[in-house]
Amino acid sequence: MNLEYFIAKRLISTKEYKSSISAPIIKIAVVAIAMGIIMMIISVATGIGLQQKIRQKVSAFNGHIIISSFTDNQSDVSTNPISLNQKFYPNFKNIEGIQHVQAVASKAGIIRTESAFEPILYKGVGKDYKWDNISEYLISGRIPNLNKELTNEILISEYLAKRLNIKLNDSFNTFFIKEGGNGLPKSRRFKIVGIYNSGFPEFDAAYIIGDIRHLQKINRWNSNQVGSFEIFVDDFDKIEEKGKEVYEEVPSTLNSQTIVEKFYYIFEWLKLFDFNILLVIGIMILVSIINMVVALLVLILEKTQMIGILKSIGANNVSIRKIFLYQASYLILKGLFYGNIIGLGLLLIQKYFKIVKLNPESYYVNTAPVDINLFFILVLNFIVIVMCLLVLIIPSYIISKISPSKTIRFD
Repeated sequence: MNLEYFIAKRLISTKEYKSSISAPIIKIAVVAIAMGIIMMIISVATGIGLQQKIRQKVSAFNGHIIISSFTDNQSDVSTNPISLNQKFYPNFKNIEGIQHVQAVASKAGIIRTESAFEPILYKGVGKDYKWDNISEYLISGRIPNLNKELTNEILISEYLAKRLNIKLNDSFNTFFIKEGGNGLPKSRRFKIVGIYNSGFPEFDAAYIIGDIRHLQKINRWNSNQVGSFEIFVDDFDKIEEKGKEVYEEVPSTLNSQTIVEKFYYIFEWLKLFDFNILLVIGIMILVSIINMVVALLVLILEKTQMIGILKSIGANNVSIRKIFLYQASYLILKGLFYGNIIGLGLLLIQKYFKIVKLNPESYYVNTAPVDINLFFILVLNFIVIVMCLLVLIIPSYIISKISPSKTIRFD
């Protein structure tokens, strides 16, 4: 332990220091740093958490990359069938990082009950469907069993169930209009075995999920024909790169599109969160720096006599500056300690008790999601420490201007 650190530690722990004029300012500086790190941790955790949650919901209903015919590229309805006999199905052998490939088909229809009717989008899925992505949003019932013969079991959203005044185990008729609008609509009767709530109004207001074989019969497709393929990648951050690789791999008669391209308005909105997070971090670091600069200046001005004494006994400017920078470091670390404890505590409370609610129509989620990433938190703490100490070097130069002969006074 060097002499400068020892002196700084003694100054901080003395009763004179704690009852000095600078004590309230020091406390304000510590509180400002604590509040700053709390705001930064919460901003990063909730911002990234919201981005990840919305990405997860969009991909749960659409996959990460969608392969379809060119005519169906801009539509959610499957009109032109695609053969299952593709080189990329059921596995992409030439592209790494592909997690899963599933075949689906969609068709618009109308649910009719005794008291109401609603337009819907029937999504037909098969045995290869990745139910793990939807199971998270299941609030009652179970997943449809597609392992047996053609089944009338379906999954419906809580939103549609309330609108139609139907519940679990109820049955209802759905009418599908034939392509081209010619002839009578096709009718199917489905039974509700599960109800989901994704909190994403765009999907909850439209999708019911059931057996793809119903659509194959209605559209007069054979069992080897589907509407599109949904692809899941291992790393969402590489979705653009994998999207280009998939596009180059599929036949020229088919087109591929990432969900970032298809739902560009959602992902453009999500990009604003990155700017907001950086803005909050910048403002909080600036506030912390200003408070620490003020606190350091007050400390220096209050201890001018001590500085004069140290200089008179041979201490140089660098050594004395180190004493005050050690004091500042202690205060910064103290603020960060309490800030991290409180910030992580609030995040854990939100994660497990979901106290803060959000409007799903505006944010696509019911509660504020959090992503507690210890690496990001450590980086934030490091940035605050480095930025504050670098800036504090400048006001510490005042020490070199203090003259021992003018500061030492005798009673």
